[in-house]
Amino acid sequence: MEYTYALDQIDEVAEALIKNLKFSTILFYGDLGAGKTTLIKTLVKRLGSADNVSSPTFSLINEYKTDAGASIFHLDLYRLKDENEAYDIGIEELLETDSLKLIEWPQKINSLLDDEVHSARIFSTKDNVRTLEFL
Repeated sequence: MEYTYALDQIDEVAEALIKNLKFSTILFYGDLGAGKTTLIKTLVKRLGSADNVSSPTFSLINEYKTDAGASIFHLDLYRLKDENEAYDIGIEELLETDSLKLIEWPQKINSLLDDEVHSARIFSTKDNVRTLEFL
């Protein structure tokens, strides 16, 4: 699926993604500033979490809880040096959980990912307009 949206339409895009979720992992691709974290913030909110969502750039992993008590994991792997570092922080075990995992910069852990994932590629097309390819 492909969506072109202005930032004021991001709630609608998040709802469409939620309705089309088949897997518990979404891999987010896009340049710096493309809107990955902005979309993730909206997804977490729409999934029922009141937690403050921020990019885990330095901590690498944030966990958010929904009102129903489910966990949502947000990983930002931009600063990850290599896959050995991913093993050191326990990403392999986290990937095996049934919890929703929203992963920015997933190309840093390609060999750890299975085939049952969604791919979300975000492109900034013009001021405040994004195109999202969701598979």
